[in-house]
Formats: sequence, structure tokens, C-alpha cells
Amino acid sequence: MVTQIGHSLAGGNDASLRDFYIGLTLAISSSLFIGSSFIFKKLGLLRLATHARAVSLGEIANFAAYAFAPATLVTPLGALSVLVSALLASRVLKEHLNLLGKIGCTLAILGSTIMVIHSPKEQEVASMEELEEKLRQPVFLIYATLVAFTTTILIIYYVPQYGNKNVFLYIGICSLLGTFTVMGCKGLGVAMKQTASGEMNILLNWLSWLLVIVVATCIVLQLNYLNRSLDTFNTAVVTPIYYVLFTSSVMVASLILFKEWVNMDLLDIIGNMCGFMTIIAGIFLLNAFKDMNISLSNLPSSKKVDYNPALNHLNNDTKLISIKHDDCQNLLLSHSSDINYNY
Repeated sequence: MVTQIGHSLAGGNDASLRDFYIGLTLAISSSLFIGSSFIFKKLGLLRLATHARAVSLGEIANFAAYAFAPATLVTPLGALSVLVSALLASRVLKEHLNLLGKIGCTLAILGSTIMVIHSPKEQEVASMEELEEKLRQPVFLIYATLVAFTTTILIIYYVPQYGNKNVFLYIGICSLLGTFTVMGCKGLGVAMKQTASGEMNILLNWLSWLLVIVVATCIVLQLNYLNRSLDTFNTAVVTPIYYVLFTSSVMVASLILFKEWVNMDLLDIIGNMCGFMTIIAGIFLLNAFKDMNISLSNLPSSKKVDYNPALNHLNNDTKLISIKHDDCQNLLLSHSSDINYNY
């Protein structure tokens, strides 16, 4: 196992590994900032400026992470923001984090670690020229057309009729649009890296402007429908479903466009999927049962209770006598108005 992990980490050149670790650090930092921003928001308007700064730093770090690390790594690590928020809420706001929530946090950390170990270490797109070539591929054009068509049908036909009844409609739209948002952010990140190195000017590249328009449009629509889903449905339901659909959609789009799993071993692919499923299980446990009072103290006892038939029979007779006594009292009270008292 150690040999395999070492082989996986040594799979690319030094520049690729450096970019990978930079992207990984930025992705984790993004989750820390975004997760803590929820706590500042809950603390009230006095912390509004701190909340805004934390959100801004988190989004900037997340955007920059796509320029260095594969999307199949950065996107699933967004689950850590939910974990950070839950842990800080338990410490700072004194909110109760039950046993299943703690297990969910542990699973999310384990799943993230597995994905980091088995994720691709090399970028599949290093320049805007390569990205433009990949965008022209028939498979991606067909996929993008299907996504755009499906999203349009959902918005025009299904949302007005069933939007307030089915949680998957709003979240499905957000997830499908999220594929374009992430792909656009990754492309802009590559353009910024090339501009910083002097290879090109992002302001003079037509593809960069197209990506800016796509990202801006998709973000506005995503925020609109995500807020609708949060206003209509329970947050404990929306959060895990949105994470699963959004991350799955981004991973599929990334596989089609960037082919990030092409050079990976079968064992790494399986490990990546297992890590993703572990994170899903953790997020589900953290959100689905957060309002339940579950702790070690109210779990079933391991001590065996002896069964005594005679004692059980005696208890049943006692309960029966008590019930009959209560019935007699109720009967007397109900007919007390019919009794004539003669002295």
C-alpha cells in the first residue's frame, strides 16, 4: 500500500506535483474560509464584514485551485466546508453535534484523504490552445448541447409546475449549470497562469471573454435556483442532494472534457470513487440526523437482561388492576350528576 501511494505521488514531474499541492492547499483553504463564513453570518450583523471577507477569500481560493489541481479533486473537497461549519458551530455557537454527526465528519475526512491519495496528479490542459482544441471535440459538444437543452426544458416547462413540489428540480438545474461554471473557472485559471508567465494576454483572447460570460451567467442562475430550493425545502435535505448531484455532474463533465482519468490506474479510479462515496455517506449522516438526540448514553445497553416469566405475569396483573381501578373512577365521575343525595 505504501509503495503504491509513493508510486502514485511520484507519477508526474516536479512541476505537476508542485501545481497539484498548490491546488490542494487552495482547495482546503477555500473550504476553511467558506465554512467559517457561515459561523460569522450566524453571529449577526456585527460580524457581517468578517463574513463577507471570509466568503470572498474562500471563493478566490476555490477559483485559483482549479487553475492548479484537477476538477475531480477540487470539487469533492468542497464538502469540507460543510464539515468545518458543523465543527465550528459546535464549538463557537454551542450547537449540538450528535454521535452520527461526529461519525459523518470522520467519514468526510477519510473520504477526502482517499481522494487526495488516488486523484490524478497531472493537469490535462496546460494552455488555452489545448483547451480550445478539447472544446471542439464532438463528444463534449454533444454533452454540452444535451446539458443546455435539458436545463432549458427544466426551467421553462417543469419548474413553473413542479418546482415547489420536487426538490430535485431546483438542485438539478444548479448541478447541470455547475458543470459549465467549473469548466469555465478552470479555463480562466489556465488563462491567468499563461498571462502571469507572459505566454499570452488574457484580455486579447476571445475564448477568455467567452468563458467569463458563461461563468457569470451560470453563477447568477445557480444562485437564483439554489436560494429557491433553500427557501422551499429543508436545508438538511438540500445540502446532501446538492453535493451529490453537483459533484457528480462536474466529475462527468471533467472526464469528458479534460479526460483526467485516462492516465490513471484502475486501482486509483476505484479508490477515487470509494473516497467520493465515503464523503457522500459522511455528508448524509451529518445533515440527515442533525436534529436527533443520538449519543453513546442512549444507545442499546450491552448488558443482558434476564427474563422472569413469573415477574412479568405479576407486572401484567398489576397493570390490569390499575387499569380497572381507573375505569371505575371514570365511571363514577361520569354518573355523579345522576345520583340523588337524601339525608
